[in-house]
Amino acid sequence: MLGGYEADETEMDGGSLRITKIHLVLAAGILFASLIIIYSGIIPHAPTSSVVVYTSVDQIYSEPILKEFENRTGIHVLAVYDVEAAKTTGLVNRLIAEKGRPQADVFWNCEFVQTLLLKQLGVLASYSSPASSDIPSQYMDPEGYWTGFGGRARVLLANTNLLPPAEYPGSIFDLLDANLSGKDFGIAYPTFGTTATQAAALYAAIGPERAKSFYAQLKSKGVRVVDGNSVVRDLVASGQIKLGLTDTDDACGALRSGAPVALVFLDQGAGGLGTLIIPNTVAIIAGGPHPVEARTLVDYLLSKEIEEKLVASGWIQIPLRHFESQQGCINHEIKGMNVSLSEIYLGLEPSREDLSEIFIR
Repeated sequence: MLGGYEADETEMDGGSLRITKIHLVLAAGILFASLIIIYSGIIPHAPTSSVVVYTSVDQIYSEPILKEFENRTGIHVLAVYDVEAAKTTGLVNRLIAEKGRPQADVFWNCEFVQTLLLKQLGVLASYSSPASSDIPSQYMDPEGYWTGFGGRARVLLANTNLLPPAEYPGSIFDLLDANLSGKDFGIAYPTFGTTATQAAALYAAIGPERAKSFYAQLKSKGVRVVDGNSVVRDLVASGQIKLGLTDTDDACGALRSGAPVALVFLDQGAGGLGTLIIPNTVAIIAGGPHPVEARTLVDYLLSKEIEEKLVASGWIQIPLRHFESQQGCINHEIKGMNVSLSEIYLGLEPSREDLSEIFIR
């Protein structure tokens, strides 16, 4: 008797097996349920795979890209975004602290200097993505520890009400021209941020002595030195200075707002140094918990399609690939400096030491 139900039993010879009606009913029920699941298309899945990405790219631009990856692949993305006050440094310090027990799989960075630092400290794993085959080699680590794709560039912003196009400088060295007063020209402190990176690039391109001399002459001209690229942009846009070195994201923002400004890319002609391009970089974290998913995400981020989408969104102003048509405030190709990112990285400390003395506050 079971719950008021009396089960009939059938015995086979030897008494080794008993089959009850209850057993038969349960078996039939399980088979019926399985058929329903199969024919309705509801097939049980293994737990969803996932990938952890740390990114210093503004969330408004990076989140839609990561959501689309999630939808396409079924790989759940756990994203940790930077805190604006700490910028990239906060995420880099976290990756260094977690080196013994990595929590992240991928680092998507809005610049390259801190990524190269992570390589030096042994935080990154080598991976050469097939999606990077058409990216110029100077923007890739020869050992595969990081890969660059589109980003921003250093640009001279000119106030069109104060300066006619015929008087725009053509080279960074034209900023030393006697006809240009120091009070009409501005830069951010060259020991921080992308202004420091541009100084390091100049050190790598023309040598420490010539580069140091260039900045010493800028200082002696009385160049206006301020607390950031956005301040330079605002001074040019408001007409307080005629010219200023800044980044393309700040410059394009001024242009979109209707300010009377023009973007001037320096040293673009034959024999010119070119302008510094600061790419996004992506890298895999050594020992991360999801190495297969990490490679899938890196391939996706490095694809031409995603670079083009980031250009259209406004996050990238300077793609590293050629596009037939480019949406955004810059619709022509830019000549970059012919120096590797590794060479620029090596120039950071020497240039910082020199410029700290020249531009002492």
